[in-house]
Amino acid sequence: MGLLARLSRVVPLILALAVAAGLIYVVVTYRHSPARAKEVLIRVFTWLCGIISGFFALVSLYAFFDDAPPVLDLALSFMAVGLVGLAITRLCNWRFLKHNPHYRKKRLTATTKRRWPWERYTK
Repeated sequence: MGLLARLSRVVPLILALAVAAGLIYVVVTYRHSPARAKEVLIRVFTWLCGIISGFFALVSLYAFFDDAPPVLDLALSFMAVGLVGLAITRLCNWRFLKHNPHYRKKRLTATTKRRWPWERYTK
């Protein structure tokens, strides 16, 4: 099959990812800020593209051992979309942290020393 035929099969997944990205960005920008929306998008798409890649890698492996070339071809196409999406997401994360270095530091959970439950009554 040609490259155009493979590309036409993954267009629905690409469109679904684009719509999800748009909705997440608009909602989080409205509620917080554009920088926070980008941070959320990077986190969500890292997980989402990782899950897509892993799932279709398993499907590809199953199709390979089951000797189903059409399913293998389709699964590899979807896995490629997930891997490219993951690479783009990591590139966006690098650029985001380059322009927003204050997001590099993790948020502190608590500033006080955590005590064990039994220490509460001894002091």
